[in-house]
Amino acid sequence: MTGTAELTTKRLRLRKYCMEDALPLFEEFGCDPVMYEYSGWNPYATCDMAEETVHRFIDSYKHVDFYGWAIEYQGMLIDTIGAYDYVPEKNQIEIGLSIARNFWGNGFATEALIRVIEFLTGHEQIRTVTAWCAAENTGSKKALQKAGMKQTHVIKNGLDIEGKTHDQLFFSYTRSS
Repeated sequence: MTGTAELTTKRLRLRKYCMEDALPLFEEFGCDPVMYEYSGWNPYATCDMAEETVHRFIDSYKHVDFYGWAIEYQGMLIDTIGAYDYVPEKNQIEIGLSIARNFWGNGFATEALIRVIEFLTGHEQIRTVTAWCAAENTGSKKALQKAGMKQTHVIKNGLDIEGKTHDQLFFSYTRSS
């Protein structure tokens, strides 16, 4: 494992975080409740939290099993994507991403997912990449499917976010041997 490496696609640059990312992450992600409606996770809720989160990510780059990218389109930070919870016994890792709402519907999530899955399963030789989303999160579900991930199972009412329950859909991509 080599950890986070700069990656590119036709339209996107996936790079390591820098401290200058904290303010846009707070403004575009932390201040928009729709961005964490289906995850319940908002590490950018305040400027201080955004700075602490970005600082923690930057510190984590020294670990070869840390994968965290800021995603740029035409020089603008539009997305974050990461892979975490590596399970050596299964050679498996989970992936998650979010994209700023004003960039939804442009295929950026799918494009980033495909590139990161290629990196993880090709370069890093990780066998299986998993992900999950709330059943109502149709954008995430479509992006995962378009990136080649297959739905494996559902946990009814598996997510409880601020008192509201959602079915939790699980997806998997396994590289060919």
